[in-house]
Amino acid sequence: MPAIVASIACLILLGLAVLQAALIGGAPLGRFVWGGQHDVLPVPLRSRSRLAIVAYVVASLIILQGAQVIEILPELFGQIVTFVLAAGFFANFVFSAISPSSSERYLMGGTSLALAALTLIVAIAGPALG
Repeated sequence: MPAIVASIACLILLGLAVLQAALIGGAPLGRFVWGGQHDVLPVPLRSRSRLAIVAYVVASLIILQGAQVIEILPELFGQIVTFVLAAGFFANFVFSAISPSSSERYLMGGTSLALAALTLIVAIAGPALG
């Protein structure tokens, strides 16, 4: 089951990466990210979108590690990092929930909460600590 949950989380992250790539390309979807103040992202925010794509790739690798689909890190360290990632997604949910953009609150808030839950499931279902 952790592999299925991890796959769902990775698909969500892929969708977010596609959204960020579209924003880098000038798509008028900025209301969903970075505070929602720009329909078309200015250059500094496009740089953040590039970093977000890298972060989504790293997060996907961590989730797959936590589900024991791949092994990059030592098992215990990988599980700890998976718990940290779940906490990070929850923090992102909180920040999205207080965004001035209702579009960001609903899309990114819900997405971040789903990712937090899925990642937590993977972390808990992983090998026993110790």
